[in-house]
Amino acid sequence: MEADSSPSSFRFPRLPATTGVLILICLMYLITYIDRMNVSTAATVFRKELHLSSTQVGFVFSAFAYPYLFFQIFGGWVGDRFGARLALTVSAIIWAGATLLTGLAGSLTAMLFARVLLGFGEGATFPIATRAMSDWTSPNERAFAQGITHASARLGNALTPPLVAWLIAAYSWRQSFYILGIVSFSWALIWCFYFRNNPSEHRAITPKELEALPGYGLRAQRKAEAVPWALLVRRMLPVTIVYFCYGWTLWLYLAWIPSFFLHSYGLDLAHSALFSAGVFFAGVGGDAFGGILSDRVLAKTGSRNKARRNLVVLGFLCSLVSMIPILFLHNLVWAAVFLSSAFFFTEFTIGPMWAIPMDIAPRFAGSASGLMNTGSALAAILCPPIFGYVVDKTGNWTLPFIGNIALLLFGAVMAFWMKPEQPLAEGA
Repeated sequence: MEADSSPSSFRFPRLPATTGVLILICLMYLITYIDRMNVSTAATVFRKELHLSSTQVGFVFSAFAYPYLFFQIFGGWVGDRFGARLALTVSAIIWAGATLLTGLAGSLTAMLFARVLLGFGEGATFPIATRAMSDWTSPNERAFAQGITHASARLGNALTPPLVAWLIAAYSWRQSFYILGIVSFSWALIWCFYFRNNPSEHRAITPKELEALPGYGLRAQRKAEAVPWALLVRRMLPVTIVYFCYGWTLWLYLAWIPSFFLHSYGLDLAHSALFSAGVFFAGVGGDAFGGILSDRVLAKTGSRNKARRNLVVLGFLCSLVSMIPILFLHNLVWAAVFLSSAFFFTEFTIGPMWAIPMDIAPRFAGSASGLMNTGSALAAILCPPIFGYVVDKTGNWTLPFIGNIALLLFGAVMAFWMKPEQPLAEGA
Protein backbone atom coordinates (compact mmCIF):
# COMPACT_ATOMS: atom_id res chain seq x y z
CA MET A 1 0.00 0.00 0.00
CA GLU A 2 1.36 3.43 -0.93
CA ALA A 3 1.83 5.93 1.81
CA ASP A 4 -0.63 8.77 1.92
CA SER A 5 1.18 11.76 0.42
CA SER A 6 -1.65 14.23 0.87
CA PRO A 7 -0.78 17.49 2.61
CA SER A 8 -3.01 16.59 5.56
CA SER A 9 -0.86 13.52 6.35
CA PHE A 10 2.33 15.54 6.84
CA ARG A 11 3.11 17.02 10.23
CA PHE A 12 6.14 19.05 11.22
CA PRO A 13 7.64 17.80 14.47
CA ARG A 14 6.51 19.99 17.34
CA LEU A 15 9.27 22.19 18.68
CA PRO A 16 9.54 22.05 22.48
CA ALA A 17 8.49 25.37 23.97
CA THR A 18 11.73 25.71 25.95
CA THR A 19 13.71 25.19 22.75
CA GLY A 20 11.58 27.70 20.90
CA VAL A 21 12.23 30.34 23.57
CA LEU A 22 15.97 29.62 23.51
CA ILE A 23 16.05 29.92 19.71
CA LEU A 24 14.25 33.28 19.86
CA ILE A 25 16.72 34.55 22.46
CA CYS A 26 19.61 33.33 20.29
CA LEU A 27 18.16 35.25 17.35
CA MET A 28 17.86 38.34 19.53
CA TYR A 29 21.52 38.12 20.54
CA LEU A 30 22.53 37.72 16.90
CA ILE A 31 20.42 40.65 15.69
CA THR A 32 21.42 43.02 18.50
CA TYR A 33 25.10 42.49 17.80
CA ILE A 34 24.63 43.00 14.07
CA ASP A 35 22.81 46.26 14.83
CA ARG A 36 25.45 47.51 17.24
CA MET A 37 28.45 46.40 15.16
CA ASN A 38 27.28 47.40 11.68
CA VAL A 39 28.85 50.84 12.09
CA SER A 40 32.29 49.25 12.44
CA THR A 41 32.17 48.08 8.82
CA ALA A 42 30.09 50.98 7.49
CA ALA A 43 32.50 53.46 9.12
CA THR A 44 35.05 52.77 6.40
CA VAL A 45 32.55 54.46 4.04
CA PHE A 46 30.58 57.01 6.07
CA ARG A 47 33.64 58.49 7.81
CA LYS A 48 34.67 59.98 4.46
CA GLU A 49 31.17 61.24 3.66
CA LEU A 50 30.80 62.82 7.12
CA HIS A 51 34.48 63.93 7.32
CA LEU A 52 35.27 62.18 10.62
CA SER A 53 38.63 61.55 12.29
CA SER A 54 39.54 58.24 13.97
CA THR A 55 38.82 59.81 17.37
CA GLN A 56 35.37 60.97 16.20
CA VAL A 57 34.65 57.53 14.76
CA GLY A 58 35.64 56.09 18.15
CA PHE A 59 33.00 58.27 19.79
CA VAL A 60 30.42 57.05 17.27
CA PHE A 61 31.30 53.49 18.26
CA SER A 62 31.01 54.22 21.97
CA ALA A 63 28.05 56.65 21.97
CA PHE A 64 25.49 53.88 22.39
CA ALA A 65 27.34 52.63 25.49
CA TYR A 66 26.35 55.60 27.70
CA PRO A 67 22.62 54.74 27.90
CA TYR A 68 23.61 51.08 27.55
CA LEU A 69 25.52 51.42 30.84
CA PHE A 70 22.61 53.06 32.66
CA PHE A 71 19.96 50.62 31.45
CA GLN A 72 21.88 47.52 32.52
CA ILE A 73 20.71 47.80 36.12
CA PHE A 74 17.41 49.54 35.39
CA GLY A 75 16.61 47.11 32.58
CA GLY A 76 17.40 44.14 34.79
CA TRP A 77 15.02 45.48 37.41
CA VAL A 78 12.32 46.03 34.76
CA GLY A 79 12.72 42.42 33.64
CA ASP A 80 12.39 41.18 37.22
CA ARG A 81 9.44 43.46 37.94
CA PHE A 82 7.34 43.38 34.75
CA GLY A 83 8.54 40.30 32.90
CA ALA A 84 10.57 39.67 29.78
CA ARG A 85 7.68 39.63 27.30
CA LEU A 86 6.77 43.31 27.46
CA ALA A 87 10.25 44.53 28.33
CA LEU A 88 12.02 42.88 25.38
CA THR A 89 9.26 43.83 22.94
CA VAL A 90 9.57 47.51 23.81
CA SER A 91 13.37 47.33 23.78
CA ALA A 92 13.39 45.75 20.32
CA ILE A 93 11.09 48.41 18.89
CA ILE A 94 13.42 51.13 20.19
CA TRP A 95 16.65 49.59 18.89
CA ALA A 96 15.01 48.84 15.52
CA GLY A 97 13.98 52.47 15.19
CA ALA A 98 17.49 53.58 16.14
CA THR A 99 18.97 51.38 13.41
CA LEU A 100 16.70 53.03 10.83
CA LEU A 101 17.71 56.50 12.08
CA THR A 102 21.40 55.64 11.71
CA GLY A 103 20.82 55.26 7.98
CA LEU A 104 19.28 58.76 7.91
CA ALA A 105 22.21 60.45 9.72
CA GLY A 106 23.82 63.29 7.80
CA SER A 107 26.23 64.61 10.41
CA LEU A 108 28.29 63.54 13.41
CA THR A 109 25.59 64.87 15.75
CA ALA A 110 22.84 62.87 14.04
CA MET A 111 25.00 59.76 14.04
CA LEU A 112 25.69 60.16 17.76
CA PHE A 113 21.98 60.64 18.49
CA ALA A 114 21.04 57.46 16.64
CA ARG A 115 23.73 55.49 18.45
CA VAL A 116 22.61 56.82 21.84
CA LEU A 117 19.06 55.72 21.03
CA LEU A 118 20.41 52.30 20.04
CA GLY A 119 22.03 52.03 23.47
CA PHE A 120 18.74 53.03 25.08
CA GLY A 121 17.00 50.15 23.30
CA GLU A 122 19.69 47.50 23.66
CA GLY A 123 20.83 48.37 27.17
CA ALA A 124 18.23 46.27 28.93
CA THR A 125 18.16 43.32 26.53
CA PHE A 126 20.76 40.95 28.00
CA PRO A 127 19.69 41.31 31.66
CA ILE A 128 16.05 40.83 30.64
CA ALA A 129 16.98 37.81 28.54
CA THR A 130 18.87 36.40 31.52
CA ARG A 131 15.71 36.76 33.59
CA ALA A 132 13.80 34.87 30.89
CA MET A 133 16.42 32.11 30.83
CA SER A 134 16.36 31.88 34.61
CA ASP A 135 12.67 30.97 34.40
CA TRP A 136 12.86 28.86 31.24
CA THR A 137 16.15 26.95 31.73
CA SER A 138 17.09 24.07 34.01
CA PRO A 139 19.75 25.06 36.61
CA ASN A 140 22.01 22.33 35.22
CA GLU A 141 21.96 23.93 31.77
CA ARG A 142 22.51 27.58 32.66
CA ALA A 143 26.05 27.88 31.32
CA PHE A 144 25.09 26.05 28.12
CA ALA A 145 22.14 28.41 27.57
CA GLN A 146 24.33 31.46 28.15
CA GLY A 147 27.10 30.02 26.02
CA ILE A 148 24.86 29.22 23.05
CA THR A 149 23.07 32.58 23.16
CA HIS A 150 26.35 34.48 23.29
CA ALA A 151 27.70 32.22 20.55
CA SER A 152 24.82 33.58 18.50
CA ALA A 153 26.00 37.09 19.33
CA ARG A 154 29.48 36.23 18.08
CA LEU A 155 27.92 34.69 14.98
CA GLY A 156 26.37 38.12 14.50
CA ASN A 157 29.87 39.61 14.87
CA ALA A 158 31.21 37.21 12.25
CA LEU A 159 28.37 37.76 9.80
CA THR A 160 28.27 41.55 10.13
CA PRO A 161 31.44 42.56 8.23
CA PRO A 162 30.72 40.55 5.05
CA LEU A 163 26.96 41.11 5.32
CA VAL A 164 27.22 44.89 5.69
CA ALA A 165 29.99 45.07 3.08
CA TRP A 166 27.71 43.18 0.66
CA LEU A 167 24.71 45.39 1.44
CA ILE A 168 26.84 48.51 0.93
CA ALA A 169 28.12 47.20 -2.42
CA ALA A 170 24.64 46.11 -3.55
CA TYR A 171 22.76 49.16 -2.28
CA SER A 172 24.42 51.78 -0.07
CA TRP A 173 25.59 52.14 3.51
CA ARG A 174 22.35 53.94 4.36
CA GLN A 175 20.10 51.24 2.92
CA SER A 176 22.03 48.58 4.82
CA PHE A 177 20.74 50.15 8.05
CA TYR A 178 17.17 50.32 6.72
CA ILE A 179 17.17 46.60 5.92
CA LEU A 180 18.62 45.63 9.31
CA GLY A 181 16.10 47.83 11.11
CA ILE A 182 13.20 46.02 9.43
CA VAL A 183 14.64 42.67 10.57
CA SER A 184 14.69 43.92 14.17
CA PHE A 185 11.06 45.04 13.99
CA SER A 186 10.12 41.57 12.75
CA TRP A 187 11.81 39.90 15.72
CA ALA A 188 9.90 42.13 18.17
CA LEU A 189 6.60 41.06 16.66
CA ILE A 190 7.42 37.34 16.85
CA TRP A 191 8.65 37.59 20.46
CA CYS A 192 5.52 39.40 21.61
CA PHE A 193 3.23 36.72 20.18
CA TYR A 194 5.27 33.65 21.18
CA PHE A 195 6.83 34.25 24.62
CA ARG A 196 5.10 34.02 28.00
CA ASN A 197 6.60 35.14 31.31
CA ASN A 198 5.19 32.11 33.10
CA PRO A 199 6.23 28.89 31.30
CA SER A 200 3.04 27.13 32.44
CA GLU A 201 0.96 29.63 30.46
CA HIS A 202 2.61 28.72 27.16
CA ARG A 203 0.18 26.53 25.22
CA ALA A 204 2.99 24.38 23.75
CA ILE A 205 4.69 23.59 27.09
CA THR A 206 4.61 19.96 28.23
CA PRO A 207 4.52 18.52 31.77
CA LYS A 208 7.96 17.00 31.16
CA GLU A 209 9.43 20.40 30.31
CA LEU A 210 7.82 21.95 33.38
CA GLU A 211 9.34 19.30 35.63
CA ALA A 212 12.80 20.36 34.46
CA LEU A 213 12.14 23.93 35.66
CA PRO A 214 12.24 23.57 39.44
CA GLY A 215 10.54 26.36 41.30
CA TYR A 216 8.86 27.83 38.22
CA GLY A 217 5.46 27.67 39.89
CA LEU A 218 6.66 29.40 43.03
CA ARG A 219 8.29 32.16 41.01
CA ALA A 220 5.17 32.62 38.94
CA GLN A 221 2.84 32.79 41.94
CA ARG A 222 5.03 34.96 44.16
CA LYS A 223 4.62 38.70 43.93
CA ALA A 224 7.67 40.64 42.80
CA GLU A 225 10.13 40.89 45.67
CA ALA A 226 12.13 43.95 46.60
CA VAL A 227 15.68 43.61 45.32
CA PRO A 228 18.22 43.56 48.20
CA TRP A 229 20.43 46.08 46.43
CA ALA A 230 23.09 46.60 49.11
CA LEU A 231 23.83 42.90 49.46
CA LEU A 232 23.50 42.25 45.73
CA VAL A 233 25.92 45.04 44.79
CA ARG A 234 28.48 43.78 47.31
CA ARG A 235 28.26 40.23 46.00
CA MET A 236 28.36 41.23 42.34
CA LEU A 237 31.13 43.87 42.53
CA PRO A 238 34.04 41.46 41.88
CA VAL A 239 32.06 39.89 39.05
CA THR A 240 31.47 43.34 37.54
CA ILE A 241 35.19 44.19 37.69
CA VAL A 242 36.14 40.93 36.00
CA TYR A 243 33.51 41.54 33.34
CA PHE A 244 34.93 45.02 32.69
CA CYS A 245 38.25 43.37 31.83
CA TYR A 246 36.44 41.01 29.48
CA GLY A 247 34.45 43.88 27.98
CA TRP A 248 37.58 45.87 27.13
CA THR A 249 38.77 43.02 24.88
CA LEU A 250 35.30 42.59 23.39
CA TRP A 251 34.86 46.23 22.43
CA LEU A 252 38.38 46.55 21.10
CA TYR A 253 37.48 43.74 18.70
CA LEU A 254 33.95 44.89 17.87
CA ALA A 255 34.88 48.49 17.20
CA TRP A 256 38.30 48.33 15.63
CA ILE A 257 39.19 44.93 14.13
CA PRO A 258 37.78 45.72 10.64
CA SER A 259 39.69 49.03 10.61
CA PHE A 260 42.77 47.29 12.06
CA PHE A 261 42.99 44.95 9.06
CA LEU A 262 42.16 47.75 6.63
CA HIS A 263 44.74 50.26 7.87
CA SER A 264 47.45 48.12 9.43
CA TYR A 265 47.64 45.70 6.49
CA GLY A 266 46.32 47.85 3.65
CA LEU A 267 43.33 45.63 2.83
CA ASP A 268 40.29 46.83 0.92
CA LEU A 269 36.81 46.76 2.49
CA ALA A 270 35.88 43.31 1.16
CA HIS A 271 39.06 41.56 2.30
CA SER A 272 39.08 43.39 5.65
CA ALA A 273 35.51 42.18 6.20
CA LEU A 274 36.45 38.58 5.41
CA PHE A 275 39.43 38.54 7.78
CA SER A 276 37.32 40.18 10.50
CA ALA A 277 34.61 37.57 10.01
CA GLY A 278 37.19 34.80 10.42
CA VAL A 279 38.32 36.26 13.74
CA PHE A 280 34.76 36.59 15.03
CA PHE A 281 33.85 33.04 14.01
CA ALA A 282 36.47 31.90 16.54
CA GLY A 283 34.37 33.59 19.20
CA VAL A 284 31.34 31.52 18.21
CA GLY A 285 33.26 28.35 19.05
CA GLY A 286 34.62 29.82 22.27
CA ASP A 287 31.16 30.78 23.55
CA ALA A 288 29.61 27.39 22.80
CA PHE A 289 32.55 25.34 24.11
CA GLY A 290 32.91 27.36 27.32
CA GLY A 291 29.23 26.98 28.18
CA ILE A 292 29.18 23.24 27.50
CA LEU A 293 32.41 22.62 29.42
CA SER A 294 31.25 24.68 32.40
CA ASP A 295 28.08 22.63 32.84
CA ARG A 296 30.01 19.38 32.42
CA VAL A 297 32.57 20.40 35.05
CA LEU A 298 29.69 21.31 37.37
CA ALA A 299 28.00 17.95 36.80
CA LYS A 300 31.25 16.05 37.41
CA THR A 301 32.63 17.98 40.39
CA GLY A 302 29.58 19.69 41.91
CA SER A 303 31.76 22.78 42.38
CA ARG A 304 30.65 26.07 40.88
CA ASN A 305 34.04 27.57 41.69
CA LYS A 306 35.68 25.04 39.40
CA ALA A 307 32.96 25.22 36.76
CA ARG A 308 32.69 29.02 36.66
CA ARG A 309 35.62 30.86 38.29
CA ASN A 310 38.45 28.54 37.28
CA LEU A 311 37.37 28.45 33.65
CA VAL A 312 37.25 32.25 33.58
CA VAL A 313 40.84 32.41 34.87
CA LEU A 314 41.95 29.85 32.28
CA GLY A 315 40.28 31.74 29.45
CA PHE A 316 41.80 35.10 30.42
CA LEU A 317 45.33 33.70 30.72
CA CYS A 318 45.15 31.86 27.40
CA SER A 319 43.76 34.97 25.71
CA LEU A 320 46.55 37.24 26.90
CA VAL A 321 49.22 34.70 25.87
CA SER A 322 47.65 34.54 22.40
CA MET A 323 47.62 38.33 22.13
CA ILE A 324 51.31 38.91 22.91
CA PRO A 325 52.66 37.86 19.45
CA ILE A 326 50.48 40.52 17.79
CA LEU A 327 52.81 43.15 19.26
CA PHE A 328 55.88 41.74 17.50
CA LEU A 329 54.82 40.38 14.10
CA HIS A 330 53.50 41.99 10.94
CA ASN A 331 52.27 39.02 8.97
CA LEU A 332 48.61 39.16 7.96
CA VAL A 333 47.90 35.43 8.28
CA TRP A 334 49.62 35.02 11.64
CA ALA A 335 47.98 38.19 12.98
CA ALA A 336 44.59 36.74 12.05
CA VAL A 337 45.49 33.40 13.67
CA PHE A 338 46.59 34.94 16.99
CA LEU A 339 43.70 37.42 17.06
CA SER A 340 41.33 34.51 16.49
CA SER A 341 42.93 32.47 19.26
CA ALA A 342 42.79 35.37 21.70
CA PHE A 343 39.12 35.99 20.88
CA PHE A 344 38.28 32.29 21.20
CA PHE A 345 39.63 32.17 24.75
CA THR A 346 38.09 35.51 25.71
CA GLU A 347 34.67 34.27 24.60
CA PHE A 348 35.31 30.91 26.29
CA THR A 349 34.62 32.76 29.57
CA ILE A 350 31.12 33.95 28.59
CA GLY A 351 29.09 30.85 29.53
CA PRO A 352 30.65 30.61 33.01
CA MET A 353 30.42 34.38 33.58
CA TRP A 354 26.74 34.76 32.67
CA ALA A 355 25.82 31.69 34.72
CA ILE A 356 27.26 33.35 37.84
CA PRO A 357 24.40 35.90 38.32
CA MET A 358 21.88 33.04 38.09
CA ASP A 359 23.98 31.00 40.56
CA ILE A 360 24.30 33.83 43.06
CA ALA A 361 20.82 35.36 42.78
CA PRO A 362 18.36 33.25 40.73
CA ARG A 363 15.37 35.20 42.07
CA PHE A 364 16.96 38.49 40.95
CA ALA A 365 18.83 37.24 37.88
CA GLY A 366 17.87 40.28 35.81
CA SER A 367 19.18 42.77 38.35
CA ALA A 368 22.30 40.71 39.11
CA SER A 369 23.23 40.28 35.45
CA GLY A 370 22.55 43.96 34.88
CA LEU A 371 25.07 44.81 37.60
CA MET A 372 27.61 42.49 36.00
CA ASN A 373 27.10 43.84 32.48
CA THR A 374 27.71 47.41 33.63
CA GLY A 375 31.37 46.39 33.56
CA SER A 376 31.24 45.62 29.84
CA ALA A 377 29.12 48.72 29.19
CA LEU A 378 31.71 50.93 30.90
CA ALA A 379 34.43 49.30 28.80
CA ALA A 380 32.33 50.06 25.70
CA ILE A 381 32.40 53.74 26.65
CA LEU A 382 36.13 53.93 27.33
CA CYS A 383 37.83 51.48 24.97
CA PRO A 384 36.82 52.66 21.44
CA PRO A 385 37.72 56.37 21.82
CA ILE A 386 40.92 55.57 23.74
CA PHE A 387 41.97 53.16 20.98
CA GLY A 388 41.18 55.81 18.35
CA TYR A 389 43.05 58.52 20.29
CA VAL A 390 46.17 56.36 20.62
CA VAL A 391 46.09 55.58 16.89
CA ASP A 392 45.61 59.26 15.98
CA LYS A 393 48.55 60.30 18.17
CA THR A 394 51.00 57.49 17.35
CA GLY A 395 49.84 55.95 14.08
CA ASN A 396 50.50 52.57 15.73
CA TRP A 397 47.59 50.11 15.44
CA THR A 398 49.12 47.49 17.76
CA LEU A 399 50.05 49.72 20.72
CA PRO A 400 46.54 49.66 22.30
CA PHE A 401 46.80 45.87 22.65
CA ILE A 402 49.32 46.34 25.49
CA GLY A 403 46.65 47.80 27.76
CA ASN A 404 44.33 44.98 26.78
CA ILE A 405 46.88 42.37 27.86
CA ALA A 406 47.34 44.09 31.22
CA LEU A 407 43.57 44.13 31.86
CA LEU A 408 43.25 40.43 31.06
CA LEU A 409 45.92 39.66 33.65
CA PHE A 410 44.18 41.88 36.21
CA GLY A 411 40.85 40.19 35.48
CA ALA A 412 42.36 36.72 35.99
CA VAL A 413 43.54 37.79 39.45
CA MET A 414 40.25 39.47 40.40
CA ALA A 415 38.30 36.36 39.41
CA PHE A 416 39.34 34.68 42.66
CA TRP A 417 37.10 37.12 44.57
CA MET A 418 33.99 35.86 42.79
CA LYS A 419 31.91 33.40 44.85
CA PRO A 420 29.49 31.52 42.59
CA GLU A 421 29.12 28.72 45.16
CA GLN A 422 27.48 31.03 47.71
CA PRO A 423 23.85 31.90 46.85
CA LEU A 424 22.67 35.31 47.97
CA ALA A 425 20.69 33.92 50.90
CA GLU A 426 23.91 32.65 52.45
CA GLY A 427 25.38 36.11 52.73
CA ALA A 428 28.50 37.70 51.27
